[in-house]
Amino acid sequence: MTDTGQDFTEQDLSGSTFQRVDLSRSSFREVRLAGADVRDADLSDLRVRSAWLNGVRMTGVEVPDMEIHGEIGRLVVNGVDVAPLVEAELNRRMPERALMSPTDVAGFRLAFETLDRLWAGTVDQARALPPEQLHEQVDEEWSFIETLRHLGFAHACWVGGIVLTDPSPWHPLDLPWDEAPVVDGVPWDRDVSPSLDEVLDLRAQRRATVQAVLDDLADDGLSRHVVSATPFMTEATGLDVAQCLTVVLNEEWEHRLYAERDLARLRDAT
Repeated sequence: MTDTGQDFTEQDLSGSTFQRVDLSRSSFREVRLAGADVRDADLSDLRVRSAWLNGVRMTGVEVPDMEIHGEIGRLVVNGVDVAPLVEAELNRRMPERALMSPTDVAGFRLAFETLDRLWAGTVDQARALPPEQLHEQVDEEWSFIETLRHLGFAHACWVGGIVLTDPSPWHPLDLPWDEAPVVDGVPWDRDVSPSLDEVLDLRAQRRATVQAVLDDLADDGLSRHVVSATPFMTEATGLDVAQCLTVVLNEEWEHRLYAERDLARLRDAT
């Protein structure tokens, strides 16, 4: 007899052996697989989100179809580190992307101005859709409105909470990442449905905060050591102003691409 659909919540199964076991269509949430040894496994159609894969080694694998979206530091395929090749190709396709790694204040100003221009075009695409579709999720990703709310949280966390050391930089519309710990005093309203103009007003405020930081910043200030005044990123060591601003740039860049991808899907569905 085969048991299916069992619940193993809050159980310690570390050190267990699973041999000739069918785990197809199982759901893993907040599961630790550190040090796991996986052999002769069928991982077809596997979906992994928000995972830390440092030190992963795969040998004897066949990869007829795989997609990876994320931050890639070092990725060696058949002896070749493909990360620099991927970076070069992405910059070739999107020349503005290379501006997202500035080394001086002038470069940061140019990067944020470039994002302003690119996001303006993205917002124009959003306004062309019915307002209710801007609250619609595609493939369980954030809606357009939720994306803008999350970017508000990123600004608050990295600029307000770290660069400006504000212990409570939040706005009620801020939206932390899905796996963030629940912290008293930090907004996390999943059900609120603000209008596009409401979240754009907040974005304008946050953008003005960044501009004020840049206006008062000299190049040597980019290396100023900073620590978080909020419960987030308190474990991070060696942070400086440049790193915090770069995180915000990358968040803005990547989430705009996701947003345009999903807006296209919504547009095609109308």
